[in-house]
Amino acid sequence: MKKICGFLAAATLALAAMAVPAANVTVFAAASLTDSLKEIAATYEQQSGDHLVFNFAASGTLARQIEAGAPADLFFSADEARADVLEKKGLLVSGSRKSLLRNVLVLVIPTDHAAVPSAGELTNTAFQHLAIGEVKSVPCGTYAKFYLEKQGLWPAVEPKVISFDSVRAVLAAVESGNVDGGFVYVTDAMVSKKVKVAFTVPVTDTPPITYPLALLKDAPQPEAAKKFAAYLGTSPAAAVFVKFGFIVRPSPPGP
Repeated sequence: MKKICGFLAAATLALAAMAVPAANVTVFAAASLTDSLKEIAATYEQQSGDHLVFNFAASGTLARQIEAGAPADLFFSADEARADVLEKKGLLVSGSRKSLLRNVLVLVIPTDHAAVPSAGELTNTAFQHLAIGEVKSVPCGTYAKFYLEKQGLWPAVEPKVISFDSVRAVLAAVESGNVDGGFVYVTDAMVSKKVKVAFTVPVTDTPPITYPLALLKDAPQPEAAKKFAAYLGTSPAAAVFVKFGFIVRPSPPGP
């Protein structure tokens, strides 16, 4: 009888463990991470049993949502400045922030347009509309303005600028042919068959384009979020990021 009771108790514990619901991990991530994170999520969810819920948007928009109390577990920004704001306000878990990726700024144009050989061509009358991200909320737009100012082109180009609320919106505008070109990341250009790279901005002509990942202090699922954050720093995740054109930094550990 004791053996039977012991067996039943063990079985009950096993069933209870199996009944523990999977965690829903909410990740606020830069729009430029859309394709890579979705592919990573497909593998991670199978391995972990957890479910990943993504909110993809401009990093500045996401940071404002977090400041306003939006429930999220992780913040994966396309620049350090937006993460700095949240860290200064005590909204990030101390020590959890790590810059995982780098990216490169490019000018893209519709595939049927003639190539723009240099940034100086943006001032020509034939180039009428330039799409960039909103400079106050979209890091890619911030980088684009910085570059154009550094080249002394911003005063001449600014009247041609049409601002968009995310880097993917810029990409879509160029794909549609509604603008003559737009500044996006090389990773965005790689996922589109409707645009081509006119020129690549030298990395020395913009601030470092890095992607910090951090756990949020009021994360609803802190333990599950830590596990996913750790997975993003492994070789399998790095392989996906590289596939989509990101530069992984630093070199990840083994699987």
